[in-house]
Amino acid sequence: MAKGNITRDLIRRQVKERGALSFERRYHVTDPFIRRLGLEAELQRMSPAFRAMAVEPRAKGILLEPFVHQGHSGCVNCLEWNEKGDLLASGSDDQHTIVWDPLRHRKLLSMHTGHTANIFSVKATGDAACAVLQGAVTAAVCCGQENCHMVHDRGTPESVLTRYVTTADSKVHVHDLTVKETIHMFGDHTNRVKRIATAPMWPNTFWSAAEDGLIRQYDLRENSKHSEVLIDLTEYCGQLVEAKCLTVNPQDNNCLAVGASGPFVRLYDIRMIHNHRKSMKQSAPAGVHTFCDRQRPLPDGAAQYYVAGHLPVKLPDYNNRLRVLVATYVTFSPNGTELLVNMGGEQVYLFDLTNKQRPYTFLLPRKWHSSGEVQNSKMPTNGLSNGLHLHSNGFRLPESKGHARPPCPPVAQSLAPAGSLLQQQPPSRADPSPQAELPPYLERVKQQANEAFACQQWTQAIQLYSQAVQRAPHNAMLYGNRAAAYMKRKWDGDHYDALRDCLKAISLNPCHLKAHFRLARCLFELKYVAEALECLDDFKGKFPEQAHSSACDALGRDITAALFSKSDGEERKGAGAGPVRLRSASRKDSISEDEMVLRERSYDYQFRYCGHCNTTTDIKEANFFGSNAQYVVSGSDDGSFFIWEKETTNLVRVLQGDESIVNCLQPHPSCCFLATSGIDPVVRLWNPRPESEDLTGRVVEDMEGASQANQRRMNADPLEVMLLNMGYRITGLSSGGAGASDDEDSSEGQVQCRPS
Repeated sequence: MAKGNITRDLIRRQVKERGALSFERRYHVTDPFIRRLGLEAELQRMSPAFRAMAVEPRAKGILLEPFVHQGHSGCVNCLEWNEKGDLLASGSDDQHTIVWDPLRHRKLLSMHTGHTANIFSVKATGDAACAVLQGAVTAAVCCGQENCHMVHDRGTPESVLTRYVTTADSKVHVHDLTVKETIHMFGDHTNRVKRIATAPMWPNTFWSAAEDGLIRQYDLRENSKHSEVLIDLTEYCGQLVEAKCLTVNPQDNNCLAVGASGPFVRLYDIRMIHNHRKSMKQSAPAGVHTFCDRQRPLPDGAAQYYVAGHLPVKLPDYNNRLRVLVATYVTFSPNGTELLVNMGGEQVYLFDLTNKQRPYTFLLPRKWHSSGEVQNSKMPTNGLSNGLHLHSNGFRLPESKGHARPPCPPVAQSLAPAGSLLQQQPPSRADPSPQAELPPYLERVKQQANEAFACQQWTQAIQLYSQAVQRAPHNAMLYGNRAAAYMKRKWDGDHYDALRDCLKAISLNPCHLKAHFRLARCLFELKYVAEALECLDDFKGKFPEQAHSSACDALGRDITAALFSKSDGEERKGAGAGPVRLRSASRKDSISEDEMVLRERSYDYQFRYCGHCNTTTDIKEANFFGSNAQYVVSGSDDGSFFIWEKETTNLVRVLQGDESIVNCLQPHPSCCFLATSGIDPVVRLWNPRPESEDLTGRVVEDMEGASQANQRRMNADPLEVMLLNMGYRITGLSSGGAGASDDEDSSEGQVQCRPS
């Protein structure tokens, strides 16, 4: 960032107070800060040797408390900043909650919560800083396995600071942190409680998510010793469903996001849920506290589902490999318009809540046989194509506003002779488009990406193409080239991202030959075999000069072999099972029709972030970093945490945050300051370090190598993963991801298109 810009903004901040907030948001977290991010301190237990060294100075009246932290003795599973950012709370396997002064690296308060198992969530409401430091009346929540309830009056609700803690037992406790006593105990859950959520507008209300499939609501103003069931997922998804995480929208406290087992993330309107519950109570017998009922579906608008479009189709394959999909963490962006999900067993996904988009299940309905029909967006209106769900509005390629698309030029003018589609590099303008021209600096970026592609550096090529796409979002060639890189890399979800890029390229340029062909290959790789054959036929119809190329023949043979390899039993199993996108081997009769309808109406993701591994723990977090959510951070099973640019999805930094696994990452509310924890009994604090300080000790220099290793780990056999977590080194892991051999290079006819 230029110095002149910073100087001008500093002057504006001094002159106009209204500019202070925008200045803070803009410079809260910047790229230079991310490059200098390093370890500031470790909050941990004092070693016996250091404790012995501290005896003599302490006897002389020298205070070593800022350096002697005496922290946790078990894994640190949760972290929570207060609103001002001058206090940090942590919860651990040792059943203790500690309140830290992170700026002075001091422990202010340590308390045994009375739990019988690990603490998984800590939450606070009220002015924690003033209450703790000045000794005001405070409170906290925790859980135990005893079926007992304790409620003590601690003054008016407005004067009470409440801290909520959930653990691996089934209890939720509320504690007074000043006198270290329990003032509320709730034991309504029947399985482990995993997360607590609070709302700024409702300081006396909070929610819990547990592995019994229930979302419960608590109101500390009521005299009742019981909580109320807000959402019962078992009524919709069967008895095996588990709720893992939840969060409340900071800008709309009536919006609740819930993550559970399976690939779907649920968004609920609390007001509509309450109204529905009241109507159910009027018709339900006394004593029933749940609104869920199969005969009374949720009203329209009360719930909305989100899912990465390729995951429902991948479920059978994942289940066969004992690979579990579960949302381990959900959080909203500071402005409440985006939802970030860390999907266990997969990647990190960002969903845009304002510009929603349906999953890209299929591009070309069977009636499209000419470029003119593509331009006019002609399609069937029945909403179905070969069993693939097309939503009521159908799939329609976005049309340019203000001008019509130019017709496709004669094929002979833009293509090489038949058979050479994939064996030569066409000129940079082989796919004509009104947006083909790139500024010189973007042309250089594109050439760098092409060179990385030629060197088989797929991730580097993807990142360079993504940089160019961010600055030239209407250039079809960039999307087509990035799709080719995705298809070569073949990490989890890459073929679906390639399909999305092919769709975008075709929408910008209906005559994009390579995008059409890559689309057919993506459909085949995504197991849409019949649709891949249809798309290939459509490609041959649009580009007859390429109908007999070696690439088309090879893809046609693959599709034909896949079609014939399906047994009659599999076909009968698939018949009548509903849209392909939602079929899975684990579907049970207990899944209600209402649930199927909500899943069918789900929305797709906007961005996907790759590189980390999330298969070992079910509490791994991913968070926005920066007041404007400029970056995304996530922990990983390899002991590192990853930082991505939000808009480009490019990986910019990897730091070693734990000796085993990083689970928790909580950014400071207003500074470039990050707290992390994991399996180590340590809370680590990170901020930008001076230029004179050596940062190499914690920096993972080979980011691409670390990302590839994590992809292999995610696709490894569960026994091999267990051995890896025990410290064994295993080479040559069989993987369908980064470590897999490039099948498309095994034969001449299957080589993918080079970038344009």
